[in-house]
Amino acid sequence: MSHLIDHVPPTQPRSAVRITAADPETGEAIDPDLAAALFEQLMEAVFDRDIETEEWRQRALCAQTDPESFFPEKGGSVREAKRICAGCEVRAECLEYALAQDERFGIWGGLSERERRPLRRGTTSRRDAADGDAR
Repeated sequence: MSHLIDHVPPTQPRSAVRITAADPETGEAIDPDLAAALFEQLMEAVFDRDIETEEWRQRALCAQTDPESFFPEKGGSVREAKRICAGCEVRAECLEYALAQDERFGIWGGLSERERRPLRRGTTSRRDAADGDAR
């Protein structure tokens, strides 16, 4: 489904947004109420995800430590970052975020980019990767 959202001045309520939607295959217009409902669901999901992300980040132990430990120079030690991650309550959320955002650098969820690579490919389970490599 494609849609166009008409510009609404910031003084107008969000409900004043007019959505025109059409099926991309047939070109038929989609019911405006359905389009508006789908848009509202999308916006709620986007905003809820942002809030959720911020909540886990605020509880992360790495937020209270030196970020350089989590982004070492090539060949540098990741031991300290992994030690911190091992005791972190939001380790799973951090790893999920890194995989969803395709983070290519740093230690996320206790794993390096090299250790996350098989997870992105689906060749290793998250539990196996976290249990085996977070030393």
